[in-house]
Amino acid sequence: MTDWPILSTVTFLPLVGVALLLLTRQDTSLGRRNILNVSLLTTVFTFVVSLFVWIGFDNSNAGFQMVEKSEWLGTGISYHLGVDGISMLFVILTTLLMPFCILASWVSVEKRIKEYMIAFLILETLMIGVFVSLDIVLFYVFFEAGLIPMFIIIGVWGGKDRVYASYKFFLYTLLGSVLMMLAIMAMYWNAGTTDITQLLNHKFPAEMQTWLWLAFFASFAVKMPMWPVHTWLPDAHVQAPTAGSMILAGILLKLGGYGLLRFSVPMFPLASDYFAPLVFTLSVIAIIYTSLVALMQDDMKKVIAYSSVAHMGYVTMGTFAANTQGVQGAIFQMISHGFVSAALFFCVGVIYDRMHTREIAAYGGLANNMPKYATAFMIFTMANVGLPGTSGFVGEFLTLIGVFRANTWVALFAATGVILSAAYALWLYRRVVFGALEKESLKGLLDLSLREKFILYPLIALTIFFGVYPAPIFDATAASVDLLVNNYEAALQAAQSVALIAN
Repeated sequence: MTDWPILSTVTFLPLVGVALLLLTRQDTSLGRRNILNVSLLTTVFTFVVSLFVWIGFDNSNAGFQMVEKSEWLGTGISYHLGVDGISMLFVILTTLLMPFCILASWVSVEKRIKEYMIAFLILETLMIGVFVSLDIVLFYVFFEAGLIPMFIIIGVWGGKDRVYASYKFFLYTLLGSVLMMLAIMAMYWNAGTTDITQLLNHKFPAEMQTWLWLAFFASFAVKMPMWPVHTWLPDAHVQAPTAGSMILAGILLKLGGYGLLRFSVPMFPLASDYFAPLVFTLSVIAIIYTSLVALMQDDMKKVIAYSSVAHMGYVTMGTFAANTQGVQGAIFQMISHGFVSAALFFCVGVIYDRMHTREIAAYGGLANNMPKYATAFMIFTMANVGLPGTSGFVGEFLTLIGVFRANTWVALFAATGVILSAAYALWLYRRVVFGALEKESLKGLLDLSLREKFILYPLIALTIFFGVYPAPIFDATAASVDLLVNNYEAALQAAQSVALIAN
């Protein structure tokens, strides 16, 4: 087991499924069934293999584990993989959600099914690659390449305005990442390496940190996305197929938050401390403004999309609070939001497949003939609100505690988001599920199928389990978070000491 390149295996195993799909015909019903089966088995097997990462992970070790390294491009740029307590959880989350995305597409995707599944499997490899990369150039390659399959998924299998939404998604995220590429070049010239483990220990000059921080922040802020560069997200979600929305909200938005934790805070601590008030301000605006915007929507997907922007505001606040509670809360919030938001988008997809509309006004009274669906939708709505006993509560509560320690006024304004989230989430749920079943088109709707139960019930179990017992996540991240926070505080204290001596 010690010599097994498990991270490379998990990262590139989906490409084995791609190779098999290329050999499979899709012009017959048997061919379609084979494509679906190969895709599902590939993602399930990838998830099973990824569990060995968690099993073999040492929670007491704050450093990177299961490291693989070999020469790649020369001049110090290497193929370097590894995981710590932070990245390991995102690898598991990615491999966990992918089988559900394949199942969510089982019936709804009718054209070019082979190409659709190939795009998803390639996307899985690229997303995992982001989380396990320990070379900043390798990270950038995976980070940017992930845009391509998602661009194709939205542009080919999306709604009627899919081309507009896909180009908007691509251009927004690409523009921010161009600045990150320039920053990576500057870091290499200054530090003489692209190795992330060495860059974490390199002390960049204070003035240089400012520019590097801004360049990385431009990329990660768009990816999350933060206000005011969030406008691509509602369009992308509305036009994307159900599984596309699930993976977009569940994983792709987390790439930005992960980048802040991996690069911005630990590598540029002085700049992070200087710009923390800016991040707090943007986060509070995102929480309050996008929650109010969500209340005005008439499309179910847009409500959940704006909700995602608001919830990512808690992540950025907790990250730049830069204390144990804040960072732990930010990580937990991302993990929880990963499967809760994916489940909510699937709940929308369930009734969209039956009615072919996402207009809120087209529904009402579904609790009468779809009680199992109404129950599942309620649990995820409560988790989205942050009800105690669900995973959504743990992340928000810890984040607010961490922010309160850093700035009480920011915590006060951010706490209003809890009230606003209850307003738009319960408003949506009441309009769709409660009331009399009066519309004739709704009376014949069937409750959850076996396939839909197989997607929703495990996610319900995770939502409740981690809401009641969050220890497995905290235990995994504790050592890495403590190291990050301690190094951050030490860098600030060293800078203050130098300033005092200079004065």
